[in-house]
Amino acid sequence: MSSSLAPAARGSRMAMLVIALCWLVVLFDGLDMFIYGSALPHMLEQHALGLEPSMAGDLGSYATFGMLVGALSSGTLTDLIGRKKMIMSCTALFSLASALCAAASTVTVFGLGRTLAGLGLGGLLPTAITMVSDYAPRARGAFVIGTLMTAHHAGGILSAYVALWIVEPLGWRAAFWVCVVPLVIAVPLVARYMPESLSFLVAKGRTTEAHDLAARYDVEIPAAKDPQAAGDRWYALAQLFRGREWIQTLMFWLASFGGLLLVYGVATWLPTMMRNEGYELGSSLNFVVVFNLGGIVGMLVAGRCADRFGAARISAIWFVLTAVGVYLLSVHMPLGLTFTVVFVTGLFLNSAQTMIYATVAGYSTSANRATAVGWTSGMGRFGAVFGPWLGGQLLANGAADWGFTAFALSAVFSTVFITLAGLRMSRRNPEQPAARSVTATA
Repeated sequence: MSSSLAPAARGSRMAMLVIALCWLVVLFDGLDMFIYGSALPHMLEQHALGLEPSMAGDLGSYATFGMLVGALSSGTLTDLIGRKKMIMSCTALFSLASALCAAASTVTVFGLGRTLAGLGLGGLLPTAITMVSDYAPRARGAFVIGTLMTAHHAGGILSAYVALWIVEPLGWRAAFWVCVVPLVIAVPLVARYMPESLSFLVAKGRTTEAHDLAARYDVEIPAAKDPQAAGDRWYALAQLFRGREWIQTLMFWLASFGGLLLVYGVATWLPTMMRNEGYELGSSLNFVVVFNLGGIVGMLVAGRCADRFGAARISAIWFVLTAVGVYLLSVHMPLGLTFTVVFVTGLFLNSAQTMIYATVAGYSTSANRATAVGWTSGMGRFGAVFGPWLGGQLLANGAADWGFTAFALSAVFSTVFITLAGLRMSRRNPEQPAARSVTATA
């Protein structure tokens, strides 16, 4: 029956299948990323594995350090084994690492599990973005990537409900056993139904297979890469520092550092900090749900605003509003008002960082765009490592109230540098169009 469909219809169905499978694995990526923060209040209350607040911050940083390594190495590994196998491998890795966390008898083993999970989480997201870009309907690539990123926040919402429904009655280990589910659901589905990336097939010289697949589903075959592309990677990196370009590059990197410090610091410590402010555990976990709902809305609207007003300007405004929202969370307000502030903060916080990548992409040339965005993300990952550690140190020293202030200051930090970067861009090219809406993820 499928043979009677028009080629465009077959191509559309194939794109939807690839996007749906990638959305599923990114959903589990978000669940695994946020589950530690959602389970942490219970773990600290029960002194699980002898856990103390300062140690909890270190453990949160282990996962983000693993993500740093995974993100930086994913491109090389993907070029070797292919997009499909990389998605399967990363999903299997963070699932098995969660099993190690669930079975851990010491903090050291638990920390090893979180580090290994970070490797898988860090490698999965850029690979999934590449895969959906290959099969996205024509002229809809940015929208598809934005849609894919909503899965990460949906995973954060799911993590809160896992903590509410499973951790309290069954204990924290049960939450990490839930994170093993992708191994038995997502990996088999990807293995059975997802095609290989066309760009990978072309790069490996498997042109016959690529043409057959493209013809079957009416998708375009990407152009073959220059044989000297590997050498060009270093040339593209060098271009980020030519002349006085190092100033612009450094501004982007510093803005990304502050942004990811904020994103991962808040993601790890929001439930614990809110409980420390006197809210019940159920309310604290519901804050995670509302925060990620805001993130989903933010991802869908930030790009449209950036297309109209410029990504650097929107990123700066978003970070200012994030700073206000995060600081207000240190004030004990009526519950309904607090939920509103959490939602709005999630809306601005998560997409502010994405707009940094959009700014970099719009500023860069086609020859070095991938390198510029990749290194901006990679340097920002050091902030992702520092954020959870900082929250743990403040809590351990009885300065939990300062956690909101510290994270608000990191938003101000990013505001300063993305604003300076935007002003420098305007002086150099007043007619420069707005950056692309969504090109990469945090």
